[in-house]
Parts: sequence; structure tokens; C-alpha cells
Amino acid sequence: MLYTELFLSVLAFTLALSIVIISIPPILRVAKAKNLFDPIDERKIHTRIVPPLGGVGIFIGFVISTIISTDGYTFDGLKYIIAAVILMFFIGLKDDLLAISAKKKFTIQIFASVLLITLGNFHIQNLHGFLGIYEVNFVFGTLITLFLILTIVNAYNLIDGIDGLASGLAILASVFFGFWFFMSGFIQYSIMAFAMAGSLTGFFFFNVFGNANKLFMGDTGSLVVGMIMAVFVIKFNEFNISSNAAYFIEASPSVSFAVVLVPLTDTLRVMTIRLLNGKSPFSPDNNHIHHRLLHLVPNHLAVTLIIVASNIVVIGIALLLNYVSFNVNLQFLIIFALGIFLSFLPSQIIRWREVKQRRQLKFAGSTT
Repeated sequence: MLYTELFLSVLAFTLALSIVIISIPPILRVAKAKNLFDPIDERKIHTRIVPPLGGVGIFIGFVISTIISTDGYTFDGLKYIIAAVILMFFIGLKDDLLAISAKKKFTIQIFASVLLITLGNFHIQNLHGFLGIYEVNFVFGTLITLFLILTIVNAYNLIDGIDGLASGLAILASVFFGFWFFMSGFIQYSIMAFAMAGSLTGFFFFNVFGNANKLFMGDTGSLVVGMIMAVFVIKFNEFNISSNAAYFIEASPSVSFAVVLVPLTDTLRVMTIRLLNGKSPFSPDNNHIHHRLLHLVPNHLAVTLIIVASNIVVIGIALLLNYVSFNVNLQFLIIFALGIFLSFLPSQIIRWREVKQRRQLKFAGSTT
């Protein structure tokens, strides 16, 4: 049985990877034939027109490989997950091709989230002692879950700013959750996680190393990815309610927060800065962590690897804190503080460099 489960998880990854690699070239041909490109403006980092339809390949690879690989398993929630993903896919595709208002996009996100919560039964039932709260009623749990889904979906949408970053972070999260689901016996979710990892890996190669075959994830991909990451976070926390569960993680809120740390803390930091500057929290700018890091390391892949490696370190710290059984609130506070520190660090280094340069110029001027 173990070998069958392992085979299906590997199959999901391999099948998704293959589907994406096969599907992206025709997607690129259609995009080029129909002139479907991401426009260049002052906010964009890229300097040439690139199709923003990588999410189409991710969607196809994820859905097909998940359905095929979970065949034979009872997976009642899958139809609602796919329904929510389809909604994210089409609203993202429309935004990539035609552009829609943030209000309409947010409305569809709410509808998809409510669909998952009410019909799919994906909702938080226990906070594991966070803020002294354990079991929560349906209404409170629904509100928390809705907030959680919308936050994660939009965080992954906002972090998609340089080559490989959103997909790299999502691959890390998918692999982490995939291995935990597999070891804990939740094979359906393990298969789904590895299907997402495979789809994202296929896209990553084209996005980072594509050159003439380069394409972006677009809202089509980032909204789909964000929705799936939200599902993983919810189920990870719900599966860890019972201390009798295999590979039980007592501080699952802080560990799951560590897994999706970068998109969440970066979104919080950027929106806070915008509000302090009297701007809308949704107004676009170049103040994300990847923008700041590009000033220090002018290479997309290097910046992506730095951020993903930092995320791995934070996940390791969260697991270590869980192992030594710190209080869950203290663990969460430590991870949150670490995330905020790392998100502000590139901007602070830039300021230190600017101060140092000004002092050097001032000194040079005074000696002439």
C-alpha cells in the first residue's frame, strides 16, 4: 500500500510536470499569434514583451494530474477545490487579457472562498491555543477562514513580481505540505500538493530559463496558486487538531505561517508603507522585497534563490521551536518578528549604503 501511495504522489508530480512542458509551447504560439503580451510600464521590471499566460499551463497540469492520480480514492472535497480553482482561473485570465476592476476580482474571490467553506467544508475549527483560543464555532471559524483564504490568494498575487519568485515559493510550500500529508496518511492531499509542485516546476523552467519561450504566470496562475496554498494551510491546521495524529505538529499555526511567510509579511509591509504615505493599500509601487533586493543583487534568479532559501531557514526554525514545545503564541510571535525583520532588511541595507555613499562624497568634497 505504501508503495502504491508513493507511486501515485510521484505520478502526480511527473504527470503535472509533463503536461505543463507539453502545453506551454502551443500556449506561447497562440499568445504570439494573437499578440497577447504583458504591457511594459514604469512599474514593470521586465524590458521586453512577454505573454502572461503561464497560469493556463499550471491550471491544466494541476487539474488533470490531480484527477488522474487520485482516482480510486474518496476525495469529496476535490470537486469544490476544482470549482474554486476554475473561478480563480477565469477571473485571472480575464484580468490578464482584458483587465478588470479590483472590486470585481475581489468579489469573485469571496464567492470562490465561500463556496469552499460552505459546500466543501474547508474551514478553521480550532486555533490550537493561538491567542488562548482552541475550538471555535462555525460563524467565527468561517470568518477566520474567509480572511485567511483572501489574504493568501492576494499575497501570492502580489509577490509575483520577478522571474521564478512566486512559483519558487509555491513549490517550496507544496513540497513541504506534500511530504507532511504523505507521511501523515492524507494521500489525497499529498497527491494534490505534488501535482501543484510538478505544475509549478514545469512553469519555473520556462519562466526563468525560457529566453525565446519565456512567459509569466499572470493573475491566471497566481490566483490559482494562492487558492491551492490556502487549502493546504487550512487542511494542515485541521489535520493537526488531534494529538494522536501521525507526525503531529502542535504549533501548526506558526509552522504553516512560516511556510507562506514571505508573501504574507511582504504584503503587510508594503500595504503599511502605502497607508503611512497616504496612498491606497492597493496602489501599485516598486517597494516589494524583490524590488529592494534587485537593487542589491541585480539578478532575478539570484534574488529568487535568496528569498526561497530564507524561507527554508524560517521553516526550519519554526519546526525546531515546535520540537522544543515553545508556547504557540510565543512561536508565532518569533516567526512573525523574523518575517518582518527579513522583509525590511533589504531596504535597510540600501539606506545604509546610501548614507555611506553620502558620507564618502562629503568627505571627498571636503578634501579637495
